[in-house]
Amino acid sequence: MDLTGAHWRKSTRSGSNQGACVEVADNLDDLVGVRDSKDPTGPALAFSPASWRAFVAQVSARP
Repeated sequence: MDLTGAHWRKSTRSGSNQGACVEVADNLDDLVGVRDSKDPTGPALAFSPASWRAFVAQVSARP
């Protein structure tokens, strides 16, 4: 997994939850990175763009 060149942004759903934020890097061609904003040098998860879109669609569809 190579996240070199990733441009991290805070999730729009990470509003006012006392710093418990998720950052997403979706500018790479073949990976979407996800990490904890409180630990930017810590581990990150990597998803294929199709898997990430499916995850976001499922989460967005929940009541």
